[in-house]
Amino acid sequence: MMEELSLYFEPVSLHDVDFFPVKERAHRIGDRLHIFTEEEAFPELDSIRIALFGVAEERKAYQNTGCSLGANEIRKQLYALYGFKEMPEVADLGNLRCGKTVEDTYRIVQEVCAALISQQTIPVILGGSQDLTYANYLAYEQLQEVINITSVDTRFDIGNKLGEDASNAYFHKIILRKPNYLFNYTNLGYQSYFVDPDDVALMQKLKFDAYRFGKLHEELFFCEPILRDTTLLSIDMAAVRFSDAPGCRHTSPNGFNGQEICALCRFAGASNRLSSLGIYEYNPTFDIADQSAKLIAEMLWYFMEGFSLRQNDQPDLMKEDYIKYIVGIQEGLYQVIFYENKTSHRWWMEVPCTHKKSRYEQMYLIPCSPKDYEAACRNELPERWLANFQKLEENSNDPA
Repeated sequence: MMEELSLYFEPVSLHDVDFFPVKERAHRIGDRLHIFTEEEAFPELDSIRIALFGVAEERKAYQNTGCSLGANEIRKQLYALYGFKEMPEVADLGNLRCGKTVEDTYRIVQEVCAALISQQTIPVILGGSQDLTYANYLAYEQLQEVINITSVDTRFDIGNKLGEDASNAYFHKIILRKPNYLFNYTNLGYQSYFVDPDDVALMQKLKFDAYRFGKLHEELFFCEPILRDTTLLSIDMAAVRFSDAPGCRHTSPNGFNGQEICALCRFAGASNRLSSLGIYEYNPTFDIADQSAKLIAEMLWYFMEGFSLRQNDQPDLMKEDYIKYIVGIQEGLYQVIFYENKTSHRWWMEVPCTHKKSRYEQMYLIPCSPKDYEAACRNELPERWLANFQKLEENSNDPA
């Protein structure tokens, strides 16, 4: 299958991205990437840990024509950055050959992502419009893997009208899939004036998580355990404020700044669970002095740095590599078990379930922060623990 992947891609033209390798001074990222070009063969993927590729698909873009043109502009900025000592093996597979229809493109993205994920290579999609998140999800459906999706976005992209089918309404297609492999969805950074109150109510009804930008701006580290629990991360560049990233039709004066969005990418890269990333809606038509392309390149740099810092620190209950805390809450009605890794000092909560099922194996131990433990000690039930507990109980009748 890996040999066949090359048929899906157009090679990168180094002339088009204005980059020329200097082998004797191989310190720039472009010098260190395994790039599929007309001169260089498609990379051998056995040792590749991260695989970038562009998807010039915008036929379902909502009022953002031109977002298919972004991948090469990002490459111009990324290749010129300097790498770091422990940089992982990264390939640039080129630009995907889009299908005759959008659905054809979805199928190709699904196949490529499934092949990469199955061999523990992280696909990084440079879109294109954010409806490609749906195609990325289909890869996990093909692999029959239950996942958590996190979207960094000012909106939920659920869609309010029956039959609505665009990049601002892709998420309902994921929700309605049967069988469904989505365990949890989290939105980071929504802005209330862009979101229908009915959608907020629907998110609550579905027991999905949504966090306003203002809360995260005050305490960005709140996102770290969420991203540590994420399988698929989808970033809409409209979530970054206009002054830091003008290259998107839907950006606004408020949103994450450049430092914050890079920190989120670093958290994501360091997550052992995260296995795919998509960055969408960048539109060079609206960019000013390549500001957005430069920021996305830096986001990718921080993602790769985070990956280089990954630690296999999730508690192994057969080893003594953690400190275990047991907290009784509400006069013993609930018992929450916490684990703290002795080396990394990262925390997890154990979520009990009456009937454990193998398909939810990863969901029984969820990342958390010391503040969750402190809340439990105050006799407060951690919100994410309760949400996962309820979901696991509801799904206890699912087939294993």
